[in-house]
Formats: sequence, C-alpha cells, structure tokens
Amino acid sequence: MTSNESLIERRIDLRSDTVTTPTEAMRRAMAQAEVGDDVYAEDPTINRLQQRLAEMTGFEAGLFVPSGTMSNQIALAVHCQRGSEVICPVGAHIYEYEPGAMAVIAGVLPRLVPAPGGVPSVDEVRAAVRRSIHQAPTGLISLENTHNSAGGTVVPVAVMREVQQLAREEKLPIHLDGARAFNAATALGVDIATVCAGFDSVSICLSKGLGAPVGSVLLGSRDFIGRAHRYRKLLGGGMRQAGVLAAAALVALDIGPRLLEHDHRRARVLAEGLLGAPGVSLDLSSVQSNMVYLQVADASAWAAACGRRGVRFNALGPGTVRLVTHHQVGDEQVEQALRVMWEEAERLWAGVGAAASHATPADKGNGRRSTP
Repeated sequence: MTSNESLIERRIDLRSDTVTTPTEAMRRAMAQAEVGDDVYAEDPTINRLQQRLAEMTGFEAGLFVPSGTMSNQIALAVHCQRGSEVICPVGAHIYEYEPGAMAVIAGVLPRLVPAPGGVPSVDEVRAAVRRSIHQAPTGLISLENTHNSAGGTVVPVAVMREVQQLAREEKLPIHLDGARAFNAATALGVDIATVCAGFDSVSICLSKGLGAPVGSVLLGSRDFIGRAHRYRKLLGGGMRQAGVLAAAALVALDIGPRLLEHDHRRARVLAEGLLGAPGVSLDLSSVQSNMVYLQVADASAWAAACGRRGVRFNALGPGTVRLVTHHQVGDEQVEQALRVMWEEAERLWAGVGAAASHATPADKGNGRRSTP
C-alpha cells in the first residue's frame, strides 16, 4: 500500500452527511431489488418506499425524486401561483442553496423573515404576509428543520404549531423542508410523525443523515402528490427502474434513524473538544444535531492543512468552517480528527486567542457560503 493509499484509507470526511457510501446491507438490497417502470408507477420497490414513508409521517402519499432540491421546488410549484411570494426563514436552503430555482421553476419570490438560530417567530411570519394588490401576494409559508445554515439547529414543536396555526388562519399552505427531519426528531425526542404533523407537504432527504446513496421523498395528500408527479416528469425526474435506489433507501429507513443520536453525540464531542483551540471559537448552544460551525482565524488555511493529513471539512468563508458527523465517522475517528485539528491550529495560530466572539452561526451568516 502506498502512502497515498494509506491516507485515503484513513481519511475522515466531515464535509457533509452526504458523503457516506452504501453499506453492505444496502448493496445487497440493491442487487436483489424488484424493479419496474416508475414513470408508470410500476416499480414495486419505489412504491413500497413511498408508502412506508407516508405511513411513518402521517401523510396519504409520497413521491420519490432524485434530490431534495427537486422535492422542494416541486412543492413550491404545486402550491403557488406564479408571481407570489414564499415566506421562509433567513438562510433557508430553498432560497440560498437551490440556485434561483424558485424563480425559474415556480416563478415565485422569497420573502425572508428573521430567524435567530434558524427559528422564526410567529409574529415575524405574520408581519410578512402580503395581501395588497400593490404587492406580490403571499402564496406559501416554509420552514426548515433542522436549519442547515444556522448550524443544524432545531425548530421546536411549539413554534412549528404556532406558524401552522397562522397559515390556517391566513388560508395559506405550509411546507417543511425536512431534509434532516429525522435529525430534528432525534434532537427533540419525538417521532418523525410529530415533526411532520400539521404541514401540507414535507420534503425528506434519504441521502443525508439516513445514509442512503440517492433520493428524497415529497409527502402530501393524494391530490397534491398527483399534481407533483407531473412536475417531476417536467423536470426530468422520472428515473424508470429506480427501485435499486429505493431498496437502499428502505434499508436506510430501517437502520438510519437509530444511529442519529450517535452522530449528534459525536458532533458535541467535536465541539467541546475544540473549545480553547488557538484561533478557534464556537457557540455550543448552536450544536443541536450533527453539525458544528466554527469561527476561525483563517478557514481556508486550516481546512487545507487538516485535509493534507486526511481530515476533510468545508471552509464556508474566510472565517467559518463546518463539521458534519455521520454514521461512517466513529468515536476513534472523532478523536483522531480532534488531534489533527488541534495540532494544525497550534501550528498556524500558536499564541492566538479565540478567533471571534461566541456569536451563533445565524448571527455570523452575512456573506457566508454554505453547502447542502
């Protein structure tokens, strides 16, 4: 084995929970999957996945799509009239990281509301509703749980219920970007149905914390999903014999949710282990799921130095990095990552104190770039 092969073998990838590879159980399920043409709704494995996730979350139906971006954008297109506004929290993935799709596909505009720690207040949402003929009317309210760019923070159930009640009073549909909704359920200590209850539609990603290789499921009423099916076709999301992908996702649903608490614990270990490191500061209160956002003296330099030693993470801007745990990062790898990150911080910033104040990622968000 060459030294380069040795480095790759022991590489610790903390860039995202999207970097996991299929487990042996997933590969076996994929090899044995019964398939059909899903554009005709004839793939039995996809149908089983859609039905199972719908039952788990309390919805009538589901639609398997290639990505969370497609799932979210289909929801906006089905719910909204062109030229209307979508109320969403500052930093929302559907606005920040689905590059202009809401304008291109659904023809809608964002109306951003303040969301400290990823949590908007019902009063801010109420103030954002537009009814005047002189303004674009409000077409949808959207929440995100967990909230990626706020640090993987969790929206409490009580807040979701307040915003849902407002949506009903205003006769507006309400959508949940639940890319990491299972992480939210784990952090809140509730089941996934509780997180999803009260929404008209929910998008759940299978290829993030749950560990499947590909796919998301859009959930809603039978009528809503029937209309969503057309948009999936329009966007080129009909994948024919894609039951091989759904088979891996079914395994992820079996195994993934119970592993998330370990991911959350390891994220906390990473965060606490980096307290006091030269040139590094963080807000522990924002570490609520499987993400750790850090303020550092030079994000690119630290990421590059650690990457050369096999510990990979993203620099999101000049002074911000993100670490994300997942089921293929174990306790030993967390300890190794901490050792490498401390050594490189000391090498780069020996004698330097904390890089910045202990502001939350949401407070530090202006101008920062993030990743899914």
